[in-house]
Amino acid sequence: MVKHSASLYLPPPQPSPPSPKSTSAALFKSDFAAKKGWVPFLLLIECVSLGGRVRMELLVVSLSVLLTLTTPDWVDASAYDKIVSHSRIRAKDKGPNVCALQQVMGTKKKYFSTCRNWYHGSICGKKATVLYECCPGYMKLDGMPGCPAVAPIDHIYGTLGLLKATTTQQYADMSKLKKEIEGSGSYTMFAPSNEAWDLLDRVVRNALVSNVNIELYNALHYHMVNRRLVTKDLKNGLKVTSMYNDLGLHINHYSNGVVTVNCARIIHANQVATNGVVHIIDRVISSVSSTIKDAIEVNDDLSSLNAVAVTSGLLEKLGEPGHFTLFAPTNDAFKKVDRDVLERLMDNKVVLQALMNFHILNSVQCSEAIMAGSSYETLEGHNIEIGCDGESLTINGVKMVLKKDIVTTNGVIHLIDQVLMPDSAKQVVELIGKSQSTFGDMISELGLAAAMRPELEYTLLAPFNGAFTDEVMTMDERLLKVILENHILKMKVTLDQLYDGQMLETIGGKFLRVVFLSLMEAAELTDLLRKEGSYTLFAPTDDAFEGLSDEDIALLKSDLGTLRTILLYHFSNRTFINGGLEGGVTNLLKSILGKNLQVLSVNNSILVNSINVPDNDLMASNGVIHTIKTLLYPGDLPVGREDLLMLLKRLIRYIQIKYVAGYTYQEIPLTFIMPEIKKVTRVIEGEPTIAKVTRVIEGEPSITKVTRVIEGEPSITKVRRVIEGEPNIIKMTSGTGYTKVTRVIHGEPHIIEGPDFSKIASISENPDLIKAESERITHIIQGGMKRKTRLVRRHKKPRQ
Repeated sequence: MVKHSASLYLPPPQPSPPSPKSTSAALFKSDFAAKKGWVPFLLLIECVSLGGRVRMELLVVSLSVLLTLTTPDWVDASAYDKIVSHSRIRAKDKGPNVCALQQVMGTKKKYFSTCRNWYHGSICGKKATVLYECCPGYMKLDGMPGCPAVAPIDHIYGTLGLLKATTTQQYADMSKLKKEIEGSGSYTMFAPSNEAWDLLDRVVRNALVSNVNIELYNALHYHMVNRRLVTKDLKNGLKVTSMYNDLGLHINHYSNGVVTVNCARIIHANQVATNGVVHIIDRVISSVSSTIKDAIEVNDDLSSLNAVAVTSGLLEKLGEPGHFTLFAPTNDAFKKVDRDVLERLMDNKVVLQALMNFHILNSVQCSEAIMAGSSYETLEGHNIEIGCDGESLTINGVKMVLKKDIVTTNGVIHLIDQVLMPDSAKQVVELIGKSQSTFGDMISELGLAAAMRPELEYTLLAPFNGAFTDEVMTMDERLLKVILENHILKMKVTLDQLYDGQMLETIGGKFLRVVFLSLMEAAELTDLLRKEGSYTLFAPTDDAFEGLSDEDIALLKSDLGTLRTILLYHFSNRTFINGGLEGGVTNLLKSILGKNLQVLSVNNSILVNSINVPDNDLMASNGVIHTIKTLLYPGDLPVGREDLLMLLKRLIRYIQIKYVAGYTYQEIPLTFIMPEIKKVTRVIEGEPTIAKVTRVIEGEPSITKVTRVIEGEPSITKVRRVIEGEPNIIKMTSGTGYTKVTRVIHGEPHIIEGPDFSKIASISENPDLIKAESERITHIIQGGMKRKTRLVRRHKKPRQ
């Protein structure tokens, strides 16, 4: 180590006008050295050319410093160094050693910016313009492009003037610090810019200036470290000892290249001096000696937060060493929380801890380091997004920060005007989103929300608003309450805790099963279970597969076409609930496979293909589930493999399955989930007797418009559609997408042009039923049923 003394300092000579030859030589040296990474050797040449007036010790010091500063490839470059290198690349067309910066429009704030900010052309959501300046450590020469010259090396006092930190330089002179920073030593000075001094509270600044020998001198000493630290030495979370009472300075070095000291941003780094290095910062920093715990306890505006911290048992943690960020709600923020909610929180220590931890990060996030929105994990375990909008910090996109960057010995505090409420601190009903708001309204209106005890845990299976169709919204309240009870589990269960065959008890005393999953996954049909829509699933329980070996299951999964055929026969593309079926008659439900399911509703129970349905109307967000204890299979579909036939005979006993050697199942593409819908208009001419339309049900394909429905036996003189397929059905009644056959006349069908209509709305000949039905449903569905968001009841006597 070379020992330095004051005699080593030599003020830079006054430059004489360069000759054309010397100018070209200097330019050649600068360009060549910059390209080759030999800037330190260029400095050596220039120093030698001073005619021996510079001592060799100074050459060695300067060389060693610039080796570190100008050749980041030789050492591990910091995030700041990498960002500066990127800025140099962006300005490569502007000449040597030029950097491209972004300046926020309307402000003086400049950044060596990230690629994200650069390509968006903005910082903190505000438009930023591009500036081209000399990279740190370089300067311009008249008549030459770029910044070809290395900035002259001076002592720290002279370097302050070079960097235009003239206020700090003036205060150093006033406080008798000048002699110290002109002399020998190896210092780091974090020097406030002129603008930083202007931002300082006027009362504080006047107090410093009025007592220059003590207060101002101490303040400047707090900005200094008694060793040289360049940006690669300023590690994130580093604490260094200042030259004032050994109080600490807290360094943070962020991945976006921002470096802060006590949350003040370094805006010009690594300016080498003969006796150290100077970094210019954007604010005057104050000494720090208290913890986050201390700050909460002494701030009267945080008394509510202090009470929460004490009750939750987390206050002491905030007094321990660490690197925390606390978003501290003020007293006014707690006043915005409902009184009952606050009392509930204060009575539950576990929930209160979750609330408190949701306001704490296990890292220090100074406001000046936030240049765009980023997600951060809280101590509670869930993330919040911290961003910025101009000068304002945002949390989850909301401006709520009242005061930024209260620096402590173990982190930073930002005061906010709202209490952040994590899901873990909410009651389950409070988790219902806007897309399930109808479900929330219904469980409140029917008294189910009030029946849930606050000390117990529940899981809500919340259907989307679209699941509450007219049929659901107009059914008897008692039946609707029973259905909704099946959407509330008597336990807390997350998706990753579900498994095949699991039994889940509802508050209505029924059990839901998580079934069918492995076969659905093998058939690549799990998207159907998640897809928004309106489906009915007859779901086999584990009892349906009792006695099967792993080899049997593998056989079922081995043929994708076979598996899809079987599984899709269990689905219908509409929602059918027991309360919507007319009792005592067989209802034909078309499956997604295209084959009909025969459903019979008797004494509030359901049979499908003569198989009993033990649990029905288990509502999901995209339809309804009815559980069965056997597999279903279309009776007219043969099996072409003997091994599969034997297996299916063990599983399906309610029908005799046919065998046709070599028969293969038709390949089923998954496009059936989004069928093409065509508009069709049926026109009936003449002057028939018109009965009131009660409902037109959208089906396969959708009937989007009906101009007249004829009661009786009108004479049809002109038609435009062909109805092909089964014999003409003379009289039918319809529910939500199913057809009930009451009488079939054999013989030649009446033919009209058009595609097959499998679902037709008709009117009963009983006038009382006509009136009751017309009062129940009053609109025609076109292109899909209108979503109801509130319960509608109508009670009128039918016309006599």
